[in-house]
Amino acid sequence: MTEQKETRVPARVFANARTEAETAKASAVRTPQTEHPAYRLAFQDMEFLLREDLRPVRFQLELLKPELLLDEAQIGSMMVFYGSARIPEPAKAQALLDLATDDEGRAIAERLVAKSKYYDVARELARLASDFPRDNEGKRHFVVCSGGGPSIMEAANRGAQDAGAETVGLNIVLPHEQAPNPYVTPSLSFQFHYFALRKMHFLLRARAVAVFPGGFGTFDETFELLTLIQTGKIDPMPVIFFGREFWDRVVNFEALVEEGVIGRQDLNLFHYAETAEEAWEIVQAFYSGRTENRAERDDPSVG
Repeated sequence: MTEQKETRVPARVFANARTEAETAKASAVRTPQTEHPAYRLAFQDMEFLLREDLRPVRFQLELLKPELLLDEAQIGSMMVFYGSARIPEPAKAQALLDLATDDEGRAIAERLVAKSKYYDVARELARLASDFPRDNEGKRHFVVCSGGGPSIMEAANRGAQDAGAETVGLNIVLPHEQAPNPYVTPSLSFQFHYFALRKMHFLLRARAVAVFPGGFGTFDETFELLTLIQTGKIDPMPVIFFGREFWDRVVNFEALVEEGVIGRQDLNLFHYAETAEEAWEIVQAFYSGRTENRAERDDPSVG
């Protein structure tokens, strides 16, 4: 009886892209044809990838790269921190006040000193969130995510590092230099060209959002989130505003109700908090006993 040999089917028959790229580089003979940009492998041709009509491809790449790496890092959900890049930690805020040379500059510096306490609040909240245990599949939840920059963003990433946890930074290319703060986990530090894709990544895994005092960027990110919840495009989640005195001064939510442009019930889309402990209790209370999510509702095979 002939011995039956084990049958092995190859996983692939084409060489992978990395191998092909190395082969192309090693075997290229310098001729007018091989030296011309047209001869480059498309995925290695930066001039081609940066063409105006390749924008849809760049959108896809900017969506896909962080998604794959966050998934590989077993990050199931995130706690996102929004807030100003101009509110320093308390010691540095006092230094700004000491350097003020006129009345306007002194008044602004005094307000920054008053808000600088939120650096420590953000840091503590991030530490609390980072202690959340992994689930049964090994996925991490409420992983701290910020815009990767200074101030409140730095405080968030720093608090996660205090807890010995990895932390995400979603940076953006700006005309002025903005390097990632040193507390972002290097393998989870991402850089974006498109604001839209960056904001999408903030929310794809967000299950709670802490909103600290901030300017245009904070407003942009926060009100897009509130609009998505208001219109039912995403499920409700805890959205927590820190510094009610600041928010009442810069946004008259009650007036929006009185003017009829939002409903009274829309004021329930967010909460106010002053301390990290208070905010974390809001998050825990929101998810206490909750099991259903949008994916389960939308999946016809469930139930």
